[in-house]
Amino acid sequence: MSLSLHRQLPQDLADIQKIMEGHAREYGLDFIETNFEVVDVEELSMFAAYTGFPVRYPHWRFGAQYDELIKGHSYGLQKIYEMVINTNPCHAYLLDTNGIGDQKLVIAHVYGHCDFFKNNAWFAPTNRKMHDQMANHAARVNRYIDRYGHEAVEEFIDACLSLEDLIDPYSPHIRRRDDATQQPKGKLQESEDEGEEEEVSVGRFSSQHTEYMDRFINPPDVLAKQADERKKKAQALEASRAFPAEPERDVLLFLLEHAPLKPWQHDVLSIIRDEAYYFAPQAQTKIMNEG
Repeated sequence: MSLSLHRQLPQDLADIQKIMEGHAREYGLDFIETNFEVVDVEELSMFAAYTGFPVRYPHWRFGAQYDELIKGHSYGLQKIYEMVINTNPCHAYLLDTNGIGDQKLVIAHVYGHCDFFKNNAWFAPTNRKMHDQMANHAARVNRYIDRYGHEAVEEFIDACLSLEDLIDPYSPHIRRRDDATQQPKGKLQESEDEGEEEEVSVGRFSSQHTEYMDRFINPPDVLAKQADERKKKAQALEASRAFPAEPERDVLLFLLEHAPLKPWQHDVLSIIRDEAYYFAPQAQTKIMNEG
């Protein structure tokens, strides 16, 4: 189930929002434009199961999370007061059963989140158009389901989700690769011709002005033996070398670059990785629970 609301606030809550927004600006908060919507407990639980977005790719875990949230509310074990999403504009969902005092507190709380989203360096690289990106991901996965079958796609998504935490959350802030060569920093590239020239020159003695003496100064059989020994050493070194040559913290990126995946599997893994990076900063989506 998925839906897009875009409902206007009731007039009494719209008036409260304007007042709370004014207080927030008076205190110096600088936040992205924020859209508030009032939803019931089922809708809010659904958004929470989808991590705040009305459209996600189909997968059983979202249903399991929804079931857990709705039962927790029904049994009085927890209550979601609000949810705010780090996009531009920010989207905030208010629970319709909150009292006026609760709504005032929640709206003020949301503006604090939005100021943090806009001005905190950790959140600066966030994709602010993630609503559109999530919808695009869902459309792509649904096409693969139609083409390859629900079971095959879901099983592969299960495997990807078991690894979704194995990313490098600091990569948006720390440059670990040379963008021009896509090689780990510090690794030099050399052409095959340069390698061949170096191989020819290694082990030879200079015989300038005495070319007729070259075969005596540089016996071919000796040079061939030395070249063979160097080749064996190089092969032994290559066999003992770790793969990859440089440690790779982003396991999903490593799989995208080296795993023998089918084109649709490669795309699905890239989707899981993109969303994992969006949710990597802790508290990306804040849910206030009463426990």
